[in-house]
Amino acid sequence: MKKKIAAILSVLTALTLLLGMSVTGAGALTFPLPSDLKIMSKAVLLVSMDTGQTVYEQAADEKMYPASTTKIMTYIVAYESIEDVENTRIEIKKPIIDQLRNTGSSMAYLSDHIGEKVKVIDILYSLMVPSGNDAAMVLADYIGGGDINVFVDKMNAKAKELGCENTHFANPDGLHDPDHYTTARDLQKITEYALKLPNFKKISDTVSYTCEGDDTALRTTNYLIDANSEYYYTYAEGIKTGTTDEAGRCLVTTGSADGQSYMLILLGAPYKEGVQEEYYTFTDAAALFRWSLTKLELCNVKTTETPVCEANVKYAMNKKKVTLVPEKNLNAILPTDRTPDNIVLEPDIPEYLEAPLKTDQVVGTASVYYVNEKTGEKQTIATVNLVPAENVDHSGIMATIEIAGEIFKSYWFLIVIGVIVIVVVIYIIASKIHRKRKKKNRDVKRYRNF
Repeated sequence: MKKKIAAILSVLTALTLLLGMSVTGAGALTFPLPSDLKIMSKAVLLVSMDTGQTVYEQAADEKMYPASTTKIMTYIVAYESIEDVENTRIEIKKPIIDQLRNTGSSMAYLSDHIGEKVKVIDILYSLMVPSGNDAAMVLADYIGGGDINVFVDKMNAKAKELGCENTHFANPDGLHDPDHYTTARDLQKITEYALKLPNFKKISDTVSYTCEGDDTALRTTNYLIDANSEYYYTYAEGIKTGTTDEAGRCLVTTGSADGQSYMLILLGAPYKEGVQEEYYTFTDAAALFRWSLTKLELCNVKTTETPVCEANVKYAMNKKKVTLVPEKNLNAILPTDRTPDNIVLEPDIPEYLEAPLKTDQVVGTASVYYVNEKTGEKQTIATVNLVPAENVDHSGIMATIEIAGEIFKSYWFLIVIGVIVIVVVIYIIASKIHRKRKKKNRDVKRYRNF
């Protein structure tokens, strides 16, 4: 039993060390936007899909209404609950369709197929491309066994599983409910997971799709990817739009160019039906992608050959210091106009290192910061492990000499020496007193003999 526990602990320790070696620069390192770039969306999260690094955020943890971006989670639960989406068919029930009528819900093509059995794959296209609320409800009713609340419970359980801390779903379609909310950061986690599922990227990036037995093609609500739209942005891909008066306009999308990819979450752009209907999410997205794809780049901040600092060394022959370098190359997204002054390293190493030392031996860390020259703000890029740039051998002679020197300089050694000195002084004084008394006794005895 003890061996098993030890083995488990060893594995956990190894995993911890491996995770500690990660130096890709992931984290909330954000950069100021140009003064002429005005964003209308209330919540914004722009994340590099190459490194996981956040390059810009605004109210990313504020609870917001997600509208139809909810359907990303609906897709996840549906896809994971139905084994064969290509061949499984679901009957379109009239009561499910009827409860959506006169609610302002977006409808796909299912209302024309009541009583028919439709392929799940076509329902998923209906869910994501034209943002069909009928598709969401049909899937929820089928998977919930006639109880949509069962499906919603699955949505909330999945959100919790994905680490969403400020998310709660009340329905599968995103219609307004005060208890239906998420955040830009949670929505990013949900979308990252969805992108790993088969067909999700393909479906969410589809502009036009014709379902089985239908004559009219479904059209995307995401005008960023529609070449016929005035909002078309050539480097954008998918994923989901959403709009209600309460939520405003919302958008989850990605953009890629020149080997760089970003995910963008926009929530709460101004919208009021019949009053303010501008598509601010699309203009915001195009502006943010244009900025990130042209003004930021993935660069090598530090390499394994970059000296970081020198460390004092003990117990080595003819070597008092050793150069320390990063254990792994450090890559991060940074502005293209950065200067060396923008990058600052702060080592955290012991006062002394003890030989022997190996080049793969972690002996300290260094925090790497990006400093905004205008504001002086310092943001963490990453924390890297430091290793010696060369092997340093142990010297027994130097170890003995240094240990002896340390002993001689030590506080307790000085106390012991002090005590010994005091004892010797006391002994000398006592000896002198004893000799004087002894001599006096001899003189007294001699006098008495006279």
